[in-house]
Amino acid sequence: MDALNDFILVASDGLWTWAVLPVLGVLGIYFTVRSGVVQFRMIPEMFRTLTNRTPLGADGKPQSVSAFQAFTISAASRVGVGNIAGVGTAIAIGGPGAVFWMWTMAFVGGASSFVESTLGQLYKVKDPSGFRGGPAYYMQHGLKAKWMGTLFAGILIVCFPFAFSSLQANTISATVSSSFGGEVGWIPWVVGISLSVLTGLVVFGGLRRIASVTQAVVPAMALLYLLLGLVIVGLNIEQLPAVFASIFTAAFGFNEVVGATLGLIIMTGVKRGMFSNEAGLGSAPNAGASAAVTHPVKQGLVQTLGVYFDTFLVCSITAFIILVSTPDLATATRGIGLTQQAIVGNLGEWSNVVLSVIIFLLAFSSILGNYYYGESNIEFLSTARGVLPIYRGLVVAVVFVGAISSADIIWNTADGIMGIMALVNLVAIALLSGVAFKLLKDYSAQRREGREPVFTRDRLPELTGVQCWADELSVTGPLPVVDADRTKL
Repeated sequence: MDALNDFILVASDGLWTWAVLPVLGVLGIYFTVRSGVVQFRMIPEMFRTLTNRTPLGADGKPQSVSAFQAFTISAASRVGVGNIAGVGTAIAIGGPGAVFWMWTMAFVGGASSFVESTLGQLYKVKDPSGFRGGPAYYMQHGLKAKWMGTLFAGILIVCFPFAFSSLQANTISATVSSSFGGEVGWIPWVVGISLSVLTGLVVFGGLRRIASVTQAVVPAMALLYLLLGLVIVGLNIEQLPAVFASIFTAAFGFNEVVGATLGLIIMTGVKRGMFSNEAGLGSAPNAGASAAVTHPVKQGLVQTLGVYFDTFLVCSITAFIILVSTPDLATATRGIGLTQQAIVGNLGEWSNVVLSVIIFLLAFSSILGNYYYGESNIEFLSTARGVLPIYRGLVVAVVFVGAISSADIIWNTADGIMGIMALVNLVAIALLSGVAFKLLKDYSAQRREGREPVFTRDRLPELTGVQCWADELSVTGPLPVVDADRTKL
Protein backbone atom coordinates (compact mmCIF):
# COMPACT_ATOMS: atom_id res chain seq x y z
CA MET A 1 0.00 0.00 0.00
CA ASP A 2 2.87 2.38 0.81
CA ALA A 3 4.41 1.75 -2.62
CA LEU A 4 1.08 2.51 -4.33
CA ASN A 5 0.69 5.69 -2.28
CA ASP A 6 4.22 6.80 -3.21
CA PHE A 7 3.54 6.14 -6.90
CA ILE A 8 0.28 8.12 -6.83
CA LEU A 9 2.01 10.98 -4.98
CA VAL A 10 4.80 11.20 -7.55
CA ALA A 11 2.35 11.02 -10.47
CA SER A 12 0.08 13.65 -8.92
CA ASP A 13 2.98 16.02 -8.21
CA GLY A 14 4.26 15.55 -11.76
CA LEU A 15 0.84 16.35 -13.25
CA TRP A 16 0.51 19.56 -11.22
CA THR A 17 4.11 20.66 -11.67
CA TRP A 18 4.49 20.06 -15.40
CA ALA A 19 0.94 20.46 -16.74
CA VAL A 20 -1.68 22.12 -14.52
CA LEU A 21 0.34 24.95 -13.00
CA PRO A 22 2.12 26.03 -16.21
CA VAL A 23 -1.17 26.08 -18.16
CA LEU A 24 -2.88 27.93 -15.33
CA GLY A 25 -0.08 30.48 -15.11
CA VAL A 26 0.01 31.16 -18.86
CA LEU A 27 -3.79 31.48 -19.08
CA GLY A 28 -3.89 33.68 -15.97
CA ILE A 29 -1.40 36.09 -17.51
CA TYR A 30 -3.29 36.08 -20.83
CA PHE A 31 -6.62 36.76 -19.09
CA THR A 32 -4.99 39.52 -17.05
CA VAL A 33 -3.70 41.31 -20.14
CA ARG A 34 -6.82 40.70 -22.25
CA SER A 35 -9.15 41.99 -19.51
CA GLY A 36 -7.07 45.07 -18.75
CA VAL A 37 -6.12 43.71 -15.31
CA VAL A 38 -9.75 43.36 -14.29
CA GLN A 39 -8.75 41.74 -10.99
CA PHE A 40 -7.08 44.98 -9.88
CA ARG A 41 -8.82 47.90 -11.52
CA MET A 42 -12.30 46.70 -10.52
CA ILE A 43 -11.65 45.92 -6.85
CA PRO A 44 -14.03 48.72 -5.72
CA GLU A 45 -16.68 47.24 -8.01
CA MET A 46 -16.20 43.82 -6.37
CA PHE A 47 -17.19 45.20 -2.97
CA ARG A 48 -20.11 47.14 -4.45
CA THR A 49 -21.60 44.13 -6.23
CA LEU A 50 -21.12 41.90 -3.18
CA THR A 51 -23.92 43.75 -1.40
CA ASN A 52 -26.27 44.25 -4.38
CA ARG A 53 -29.92 43.47 -3.75
CA THR A 54 -31.16 40.13 -4.97
CA PRO A 55 -33.35 40.30 -8.13
CA LEU A 56 -36.94 39.21 -7.59
CA GLY A 57 -39.10 36.91 -9.66
CA ALA A 58 -42.65 37.48 -10.86
CA ASP A 59 -43.93 36.29 -7.46
CA GLY A 60 -42.02 39.04 -5.68
CA LYS A 61 -39.65 36.59 -3.99
CA PRO A 62 -35.87 36.33 -4.48
CA GLN A 63 -35.13 34.20 -7.53
CA SER A 64 -32.26 32.41 -5.82
CA VAL A 65 -29.52 33.01 -3.28
CA SER A 66 -27.90 36.44 -3.12
CA ALA A 67 -24.47 37.40 -4.46
CA PHE A 68 -23.15 37.44 -0.89
CA GLN A 69 -24.59 34.00 -0.11
CA ALA A 70 -23.01 32.56 -3.27
CA PHE A 71 -19.75 34.16 -2.16
CA THR A 72 -19.97 32.44 1.24
CA ILE A 73 -20.79 29.05 -0.33
CA SER A 74 -17.66 29.22 -2.48
CA ALA A 75 -15.62 30.64 0.40
CA ALA A 76 -16.84 27.74 2.56
CA SER A 77 -15.21 25.29 0.16
CA ARG A 78 -12.11 27.40 -0.56
CA VAL A 79 -11.30 28.26 3.03
CA GLY A 80 -10.49 24.96 4.67
CA VAL A 81 -7.87 23.25 6.75
CA GLY A 82 -5.42 23.84 3.89
CA ASN A 83 -5.34 27.51 4.87
CA ILE A 84 -3.71 26.46 8.13
CA ALA A 85 -1.90 23.24 7.25
CA GLY A 86 -1.09 24.14 3.64
CA VAL A 87 0.55 27.45 4.50
CA GLY A 88 2.57 25.76 7.23
CA THR A 89 3.77 23.18 4.72
CA ALA A 90 4.67 25.87 2.17
CA ILE A 91 6.77 27.79 4.69
CA ALA A 92 8.43 24.64 6.04
CA ILE A 93 9.46 23.59 2.51
CA GLY A 94 10.05 26.89 0.73
CA GLY A 95 10.65 29.33 3.55
CA PRO A 96 9.11 32.83 3.85
CA GLY A 97 9.56 33.46 0.11
CA ALA A 98 6.83 30.92 -0.65
CA VAL A 99 4.31 33.38 0.81
CA PHE A 100 5.16 35.97 -1.86
CA TRP A 101 4.48 33.45 -4.62
CA MET A 102 1.19 32.47 -2.98
CA TRP A 103 0.18 36.12 -3.18
CA THR A 104 1.33 36.34 -6.80
CA MET A 105 -0.65 33.23 -7.73
CA ALA A 106 -3.76 34.70 -6.12
CA PHE A 107 -3.43 37.92 -8.11
CA VAL A 108 -2.85 36.18 -11.46
CA GLY A 109 -5.47 33.56 -10.68
CA GLY A 110 -8.00 36.29 -9.97
CA ALA A 111 -8.37 36.85 -13.72
CA SER A 112 -9.03 33.13 -14.30
CA SER A 113 -11.59 33.14 -11.50
CA PHE A 114 -13.33 36.13 -13.10
CA VAL A 115 -13.58 34.37 -16.48
CA GLU A 116 -14.85 31.02 -15.17
CA SER A 117 -17.42 32.48 -12.77
CA THR A 118 -18.75 34.95 -15.36
CA LEU A 119 -19.21 32.04 -17.77
CA GLY A 120 -20.89 30.01 -15.00
CA GLN A 121 -23.44 32.80 -14.54
CA LEU A 122 -24.09 33.24 -18.26
CA TYR A 123 -24.77 29.58 -18.98
CA LYS A 124 -26.67 28.74 -15.77
CA VAL A 125 -30.08 27.04 -15.87
CA LYS A 126 -33.23 27.48 -13.78
CA ASP A 127 -34.31 24.88 -11.27
CA PRO A 128 -36.97 24.76 -8.50
CA SER A 129 -34.58 26.11 -5.84
CA GLY A 130 -33.17 28.92 -7.98
CA PHE A 131 -30.29 28.54 -10.42
CA ARG A 132 -27.52 26.03 -10.96
CA GLY A 133 -24.56 26.00 -13.27
CA GLY A 134 -20.80 25.70 -13.49
CA PRO A 135 -18.19 24.30 -15.88
CA ALA A 136 -20.29 21.29 -16.89
CA TYR A 137 -23.04 23.66 -18.00
CA TYR A 138 -20.85 26.04 -19.99
CA MET A 139 -19.18 23.07 -21.60
CA GLN A 140 -22.55 21.74 -22.73
CA HIS A 141 -24.27 25.00 -23.69
CA GLY A 142 -21.28 27.17 -24.59
CA LEU A 143 -18.98 24.65 -26.28
CA LYS A 144 -21.74 22.21 -27.34
CA ALA A 145 -19.64 19.45 -25.76
CA LYS A 146 -21.90 17.57 -23.35
CA TRP A 147 -19.37 14.73 -23.16
CA MET A 148 -16.86 17.18 -21.75
CA GLY A 149 -19.35 18.41 -19.17
CA THR A 150 -20.18 14.84 -18.17
CA LEU A 151 -16.49 14.04 -17.70
CA PHE A 152 -15.97 17.17 -15.61
CA ALA A 153 -19.08 16.53 -13.47
CA GLY A 154 -18.05 12.96 -12.72
CA ILE A 155 -14.53 13.96 -11.68
CA LEU A 156 -15.75 16.79 -9.46
CA ILE A 157 -18.24 14.55 -7.64
CA VAL A 158 -15.50 12.04 -6.83
CA CYS A 159 -13.11 14.75 -5.60
CA PHE A 160 -15.08 17.31 -3.65
CA PRO A 161 -18.20 15.94 -1.93
CA PHE A 162 -16.75 12.46 -1.42
CA ALA A 163 -12.93 12.38 -1.11
CA PHE A 164 -12.26 15.89 0.21
CA SER A 165 -15.28 16.00 2.53
CA SER A 166 -14.36 12.67 4.12
CA LEU A 167 -10.87 13.98 4.74
CA GLN A 168 -12.16 17.23 6.22
CA ALA A 169 -14.18 15.08 8.61
CA ASN A 170 -11.05 13.11 9.43
CA THR A 171 -9.23 16.36 10.28
CA ILE A 172 -11.99 17.37 12.71
CA SER A 173 -11.83 13.94 14.36
CA ALA A 174 -8.04 14.04 14.67
CA THR A 175 -8.10 17.56 16.13
CA VAL A 176 -10.69 16.65 18.76
CA SER A 177 -8.74 13.52 19.67
CA SER A 178 -5.58 15.61 20.02
CA SER A 179 -7.37 17.98 22.38
CA PHE A 180 -8.03 14.99 24.64
CA GLY A 181 -4.33 14.18 24.72
CA GLY A 182 -4.06 11.57 21.99
CA GLU A 183 -5.85 8.50 20.68
CA VAL A 184 -9.12 7.82 22.50
CA GLY A 185 -11.01 5.04 20.77
CA TRP A 186 -14.55 6.33 21.20
CA ILE A 187 -13.92 9.95 20.20
CA PRO A 188 -13.83 9.41 16.38
CA TRP A 189 -17.16 7.59 16.60
CA VAL A 190 -18.80 10.38 18.58
CA VAL A 191 -17.36 12.99 16.21
CA GLY A 192 -18.45 10.96 13.18
CA ILE A 193 -22.03 10.56 14.38
CA SER A 194 -22.32 14.21 15.46
CA LEU A 195 -20.79 15.55 12.27
CA SER A 196 -22.89 13.35 9.98
CA VAL A 197 -26.08 14.44 11.79
CA LEU A 198 -25.14 18.13 11.46
CA THR A 199 -24.29 17.65 7.79
CA GLY A 200 -27.58 15.86 7.15
CA LEU A 201 -29.60 18.58 8.85
CA VAL A 202 -28.08 21.18 6.51
CA VAL A 203 -27.79 19.39 3.16
CA PHE A 204 -31.29 17.86 3.27
CA GLY A 205 -32.59 21.41 3.62
CA GLY A 206 -31.39 22.30 0.13
CA LEU A 207 -29.49 25.22 -1.35
CA ARG A 208 -31.12 27.99 0.68
CA ARG A 209 -30.35 26.30 4.01
CA ILE A 210 -26.74 25.74 2.93
CA ALA A 211 -26.53 29.42 1.98
CA SER A 212 -28.02 30.49 5.32
CA VAL A 213 -25.54 28.39 7.31
CA THR A 214 -22.46 29.43 5.33
CA GLN A 215 -23.59 33.06 5.47
CA ALA A 216 -23.34 32.84 9.26
CA VAL A 217 -20.37 30.47 9.65
CA VAL A 218 -17.88 31.86 7.12
CA PRO A 219 -17.72 35.47 8.41
CA ALA A 220 -17.61 34.23 12.02
CA MET A 221 -14.81 31.82 11.18
CA ALA A 222 -12.77 34.48 9.40
CA LEU A 223 -13.28 37.02 12.19
CA LEU A 224 -12.25 34.55 14.91
CA TYR A 225 -9.10 33.56 13.06
CA LEU A 226 -8.30 37.19 12.20
CA LEU A 227 -8.56 38.19 15.86
CA LEU A 228 -6.33 35.29 16.89
CA GLY A 229 -3.73 36.31 14.31
CA LEU A 230 -3.86 39.99 15.25
CA VAL A 231 -3.27 39.15 18.91
CA ILE A 232 -0.19 37.07 18.04
CA VAL A 233 1.15 39.69 15.63
CA GLY A 234 0.55 42.36 18.28
CA LEU A 235 2.56 40.37 20.82
CA ASN A 236 5.42 40.20 18.32
CA ILE A 237 4.96 43.54 16.58
CA GLU A 238 8.69 44.24 16.60
CA GLN A 239 9.19 41.22 14.31
CA LEU A 240 6.81 42.47 11.61
CA PRO A 241 9.30 44.54 9.53
CA ALA A 242 11.70 41.60 9.46
CA VAL A 243 8.89 39.26 8.42
CA PHE A 244 7.96 41.41 5.41
CA ALA A 245 11.62 41.74 4.49
CA SER A 246 12.12 37.97 4.61
CA ILE A 247 9.03 37.31 2.47
CA PHE A 248 10.23 39.58 -0.33
CA THR A 249 13.96 38.86 -0.21
CA ALA A 250 13.61 35.08 0.07
CA ALA A 251 11.06 35.09 -2.78
CA PHE A 252 13.83 35.83 -5.30
CA GLY A 253 16.49 33.57 -3.90
CA PHE A 254 18.18 36.05 -1.58
CA ASN A 255 18.64 34.65 1.92
CA GLU A 256 17.25 31.24 1.01
CA VAL A 257 16.53 29.18 4.10
CA VAL A 258 16.70 25.48 4.87
CA GLY A 259 18.43 24.88 1.54
CA ALA A 260 15.42 25.79 -0.59
CA THR A 261 16.33 26.72 -4.16
CA LEU A 262 14.61 29.53 -6.03
CA GLY A 263 12.69 27.03 -8.16
CA LEU A 264 11.46 25.15 -5.10
CA ILE A 265 10.44 28.39 -3.38
CA ILE A 266 8.40 29.51 -6.40
CA MET A 267 6.81 26.13 -7.10
CA THR A 268 5.89 25.56 -3.46
CA GLY A 269 4.22 28.94 -3.10
CA VAL A 270 2.41 28.72 -6.43
CA LYS A 271 1.17 25.18 -5.82
CA ARG A 272 -0.06 25.84 -2.28
CA GLY A 273 -1.74 29.06 -3.39
CA MET A 274 -3.50 27.19 -6.15
CA PHE A 275 -4.72 24.43 -3.86
CA SER A 276 -6.01 27.02 -1.43
CA ASN A 277 -7.90 29.55 -3.56
CA GLU A 278 -8.98 27.15 -6.37
CA ALA A 279 -8.82 29.91 -9.01
CA GLY A 280 -9.24 28.29 -12.42
CA LEU A 281 -9.97 24.81 -11.07
CA GLY A 282 -13.65 24.96 -12.00
CA SER A 283 -15.03 24.51 -8.49
CA ALA A 284 -16.13 28.04 -7.49
CA PRO A 285 -18.29 28.66 -10.64
CA ASN A 286 -20.71 26.02 -9.33
CA ALA A 287 -21.48 28.30 -6.38
CA GLY A 288 -21.25 31.51 -8.41
CA ALA A 289 -23.86 30.28 -10.88
CA SER A 290 -26.40 29.81 -8.08
CA ALA A 291 -26.70 33.55 -7.41
CA ALA A 292 -29.46 35.78 -8.75
CA VAL A 293 -27.76 38.90 -10.14
CA THR A 294 -28.61 41.38 -12.88
CA HIS A 295 -25.45 40.80 -14.92
CA PRO A 296 -23.10 37.77 -15.23
CA VAL A 297 -20.02 39.93 -14.66
CA LYS A 298 -21.21 40.74 -11.14
CA GLN A 299 -20.61 37.20 -9.95
CA GLY A 300 -17.32 37.06 -11.82
CA LEU A 301 -16.20 40.04 -9.75
CA VAL A 302 -17.56 38.61 -6.51
CA GLN A 303 -15.79 35.27 -7.00
CA THR A 304 -12.53 37.07 -7.77
CA LEU A 305 -12.92 38.76 -4.41
CA GLY A 306 -13.31 35.26 -2.97
CA VAL A 307 -9.81 34.38 -4.19
CA TYR A 308 -8.44 37.43 -2.42
CA PHE A 309 -10.40 36.64 0.76
CA ASP A 310 -8.89 33.16 0.83
CA THR A 311 -5.26 34.02 0.12
CA PHE A 312 -4.65 37.66 1.08
CA LEU A 313 -6.65 37.40 4.30
CA VAL A 314 -6.85 33.86 5.68
CA CYS A 315 -3.60 32.43 4.29
CA SER A 316 -1.72 35.61 5.16
CA ILE A 317 -2.95 35.43 8.75
CA THR A 318 -1.46 31.94 9.01
CA ALA A 319 1.83 33.08 7.48
CA PHE A 320 2.15 35.99 9.92
CA ILE A 321 1.26 33.80 12.91
CA ILE A 322 4.12 31.46 11.96
CA LEU A 323 6.75 33.97 10.86
CA VAL A 324 6.46 36.50 13.70
CA SER A 325 7.16 33.59 16.04
CA THR A 326 10.60 33.21 14.35
CA PRO A 327 10.45 29.43 13.95
CA ASP A 328 13.50 27.27 13.25
CA LEU A 329 12.55 26.30 9.70
CA ALA A 330 15.50 23.94 9.42
CA THR A 331 13.76 21.54 11.80
CA ALA A 332 10.17 22.64 11.27
CA THR A 333 7.40 20.08 10.98
CA ARG A 334 5.21 20.33 7.92
CA GLY A 335 1.49 20.92 7.98
CA ILE A 336 -0.69 22.09 10.81
CA GLY A 337 1.97 21.36 13.44
CA LEU A 338 4.00 24.46 12.56
CA THR A 339 0.96 26.72 12.92
CA GLN A 340 -0.11 24.99 16.12
CA GLN A 341 3.34 25.41 17.67
CA ALA A 342 3.30 29.14 16.88
CA ILE A 343 -0.17 29.66 18.37
CA VAL A 344 0.43 27.63 21.54
CA GLY A 345 3.91 29.12 21.96
CA ASN A 346 2.46 32.63 22.00
CA LEU A 347 -0.84 32.14 23.79
CA GLY A 348 -0.47 29.00 25.88
CA GLU A 349 -2.14 25.59 25.92
CA TRP A 350 -5.65 27.04 26.19
CA SER A 351 -5.34 28.27 22.61
CA ASN A 352 -5.48 24.64 21.45
CA VAL A 353 -9.19 24.75 22.25
CA VAL A 354 -9.67 27.91 20.16
CA LEU A 355 -7.71 26.32 17.30
CA SER A 356 -9.94 23.24 17.53
CA VAL A 357 -13.04 25.44 17.18
CA ILE A 358 -11.52 27.24 14.18
CA ILE A 359 -10.57 23.95 12.51
CA PHE A 360 -14.09 22.62 13.09
CA LEU A 361 -15.61 25.72 11.45
CA LEU A 362 -13.12 25.54 8.56
CA ALA A 363 -13.66 21.85 7.91
CA PHE A 364 -17.44 21.80 8.42
CA SER A 365 -17.99 24.80 6.15
CA SER A 366 -15.80 23.07 3.54
CA ILE A 367 -17.98 19.98 3.75
CA LEU A 368 -21.05 22.11 3.01
CA GLY A 369 -19.39 23.94 0.12
CA ASN A 370 -18.10 20.66 -1.33
CA TYR A 371 -21.56 19.14 -1.01
CA TYR A 372 -23.14 21.93 -3.05
CA TYR A 373 -20.54 21.62 -5.79
CA GLY A 374 -21.49 17.97 -6.06
CA GLU A 375 -25.24 18.68 -6.00
CA SER A 376 -24.98 21.05 -8.94
CA ASN A 377 -23.13 18.41 -10.95
CA ILE A 378 -25.37 15.53 -9.85
CA GLU A 379 -28.29 17.48 -11.31
CA PHE A 380 -26.32 17.98 -14.52
CA LEU A 381 -25.98 14.21 -14.88
CA SER A 382 -29.52 13.33 -13.85
CA THR A 383 -32.66 15.11 -12.65
CA ALA A 384 -34.49 11.89 -11.73
CA ARG A 385 -36.49 12.34 -8.52
CA GLY A 386 -34.64 9.77 -6.41
CA VAL A 387 -31.07 10.66 -7.34
CA LEU A 388 -30.60 13.73 -5.14
CA PRO A 389 -31.77 12.10 -1.86
CA ILE A 390 -29.45 9.15 -2.55
CA TYR A 391 -26.57 11.54 -3.16
CA ARG A 392 -27.30 13.41 0.07
CA GLY A 393 -27.39 10.15 2.01
CA LEU A 394 -24.05 9.09 0.52
CA VAL A 395 -22.44 12.39 1.49
CA VAL A 396 -23.62 11.98 5.09
CA ALA A 397 -22.27 8.41 5.12
CA VAL A 398 -18.92 9.50 3.66
CA VAL A 399 -18.55 12.16 6.36
CA PHE A 400 -19.09 9.51 9.05
CA VAL A 401 -16.61 7.06 7.48
CA GLY A 402 -14.04 9.82 7.06
CA ALA A 403 -14.24 10.73 10.75
CA ILE A 404 -13.46 7.19 11.94
CA SER A 405 -10.78 6.26 9.41
CA SER A 406 -7.49 7.51 8.02
CA ALA A 407 -6.44 7.21 4.40
CA ASP A 408 -3.53 9.28 3.09
CA ILE A 409 -3.84 7.56 -0.27
CA ILE A 410 -7.24 9.23 -0.79
CA TRP A 411 -5.65 12.70 -0.47
CA ASN A 412 -3.03 11.95 -3.09
CA THR A 413 -5.48 10.23 -5.45
CA ALA A 414 -7.99 13.07 -5.18
CA ASP A 415 -5.26 15.66 -5.79
CA GLY A 416 -4.26 13.87 -8.99
CA ILE A 417 -7.84 13.55 -10.22
CA MET A 418 -8.45 17.22 -9.39
CA GLY A 419 -5.48 18.07 -11.61
CA ILE A 420 -7.23 16.35 -14.53
CA MET A 421 -10.44 18.21 -13.66
CA ALA A 422 -8.55 21.51 -13.68
CA LEU A 423 -7.07 20.83 -17.13
CA VAL A 424 -10.52 20.06 -18.55
CA ASN A 425 -11.86 23.33 -17.13
CA LEU A 426 -8.87 25.36 -18.30
CA VAL A 427 -9.35 24.15 -21.88
CA ALA A 428 -13.02 25.18 -21.71
CA ILE A 429 -12.47 28.67 -20.30
CA ALA A 430 -9.63 29.29 -22.77
CA LEU A 431 -12.03 28.55 -25.65
CA LEU A 432 -14.89 30.59 -24.14
CA SER A 433 -12.88 33.48 -22.71
CA GLY A 434 -13.87 35.78 -25.57
CA VAL A 435 -17.48 35.55 -24.37
CA ALA A 436 -16.48 36.65 -20.86
CA PHE A 437 -14.61 39.65 -22.26
CA LYS A 438 -17.64 40.67 -24.34
CA LEU A 439 -19.72 40.58 -21.17
CA LEU A 440 -17.11 42.68 -19.35
CA LYS A 441 -17.22 45.25 -22.15
CA ASP A 442 -21.02 45.38 -21.96
CA TYR A 443 -20.92 45.76 -18.16
CA SER A 444 -18.35 48.56 -18.28
CA ALA A 445 -20.26 50.39 -21.01
CA GLN A 446 -23.43 50.44 -18.89
CA ARG A 447 -21.50 51.69 -15.87
CA ARG A 448 -19.98 54.52 -17.91
CA GLU A 449 -23.51 55.50 -18.96
CA GLY A 450 -24.43 55.90 -15.29
CA ARG A 451 -26.62 52.78 -15.20
CA GLU A 452 -26.77 49.75 -12.95
CA PRO A 453 -25.73 46.98 -15.39
CA VAL A 454 -28.52 44.66 -16.48
CA PHE A 455 -27.89 41.93 -19.03
CA THR A 456 -30.40 40.38 -21.42
CA ARG A 457 -29.72 37.99 -24.27
CA ASP A 458 -30.57 40.57 -26.89
CA ARG A 459 -27.57 42.68 -25.85
CA LEU A 460 -25.26 40.02 -27.33
CA PRO A 461 -27.50 38.23 -29.84
CA GLU A 462 -24.55 36.36 -31.38
CA LEU A 463 -24.23 34.21 -28.26
CA THR A 464 -25.87 30.78 -28.44
CA GLY A 465 -26.78 28.27 -25.76
CA VAL A 466 -27.80 30.87 -23.17
CA GLN A 467 -30.67 29.36 -21.15
CA CYS A 468 -31.62 32.31 -18.92
CA TRP A 469 -31.39 36.10 -19.22
CA ALA A 470 -34.44 36.44 -21.49
CA ASP A 471 -36.08 39.26 -19.55
CA GLU A 472 -34.86 42.09 -17.38
CA LEU A 473 -34.76 41.04 -13.73
CA SER A 474 -36.74 43.07 -11.23
CA VAL A 475 -35.46 44.31 -7.89
CA THR A 476 -37.22 45.89 -4.96
CA GLY A 477 -37.21 49.64 -5.40
CA PRO A 478 -35.39 51.65 -8.02
CA LEU A 479 -32.00 50.49 -9.24
CA PRO A 480 -29.19 52.69 -7.93
CA VAL A 481 -27.82 55.12 -10.49
CA VAL A 482 -24.09 55.67 -10.59
CA ASP A 483 -22.36 58.94 -11.37
CA ALA A 484 -21.98 59.20 -15.14
CA ASP A 485 -18.86 61.32 -14.66
CA ARG A 486 -17.02 58.76 -12.53
CA THR A 487 -13.71 57.29 -13.66
CA LYS A 488 -14.17 54.89 -16.54
CA LEU A 489 -14.09 51.23 -15.67
